[in-house]
Amino acid sequence: QVQLLESGGGLVQPGGSLRLSCAAAGSISSVNAMGWYRQAPGKQRELVATITWNGRTDYADSVKGRFTISRDNAKRTAYLQCDSLKPEDTAVYYCNADVTTKRGSFYSTNTHWGQGTLVTVSS
Repeated sequence: QVQLLESGGGLVQPGGSLRLSCAAAGSISSVNAMGWYRQAPGKQRELVATITWNGRTDYADSVKGRFTISRDNAKRTAYLQCDSLKPEDTAVYYCNADVTTKRGSFYSTNTHWGQGTLVTVSS
């Protein structure tokens, strides 16, 4: 059983900062690409940032220069540092990871999602 455990959301004023964390737990062989998505009320879920196992990153245009994704492979944890937050960043943020597990002699890789953490940017 694989779980992605998110933390770090909350209420912050415009211009403020938050750091989100996502830890992968369970019987895991490896954690491959990880990412953060968000879903605002009444809108579709959208990609925020992704990071490969060896640290290559990609960002949505709306967060470039303000958000930074990173990871600690030893801790199987990804982080999203959110700076210069705007009211339009308000959303539920979801962690996503491609996780490889082993059962017997077989490996399988599946995509897993966290439960989501709410970020509210408001004065």
